[in-house]
Amino acid sequence: MSEEQERFLQRWSRRKVEAREAPPAAAEVPEPAAALPAADAGAPLPLPCVEQLTPESDFRPFMDARVEPATRRAALKRLFADAHFNVPDSFEAYAEDYTGGETIPEEMLKTLNQARRIAFDEPVAQAATEPRADAPTELEDGAGKQDV
Repeated sequence: MSEEQERFLQRWSRRKVEAREAPPAAAEVPEPAAALPAADAGAPLPLPCVEQLTPESDFRPFMDARVEPATRRAALKRLFADAHFNVPDSFEAYAEDYTGGETIPEEMLKTLNQARRIAFDEPVAQAATEPRADAPTELEDGAGKQDV
């Protein structure tokens, strides 16, 4: 990097100071989106009867912002009442109730170490925690030599 060029942090600091000291620019107000014509704003939309809607019907007119929320909800309720939408997915992980399943038999529970300690108050076998006599100690390596 040449010494003539201003370093990044120096340039950043200078620009922050300039921006702070500069007079505030006129806030640019974006033009509002094209509003609906005044005649259409209050006029009710021609909508099909909600009771006659089928899943193949066009529901786009009900999604217009000028449609009353109660009418929109009624149309969507009619759409989602179809079996295509209200049948649970069999591949969904949490779609089934797994709380009513079979319990683990007591014989199997006794074989689990955690259940043995918690549920049956039996001590875990000491053989698993005691070091083996033929196992190498800390000072021996695998070949039986002692490190000094």
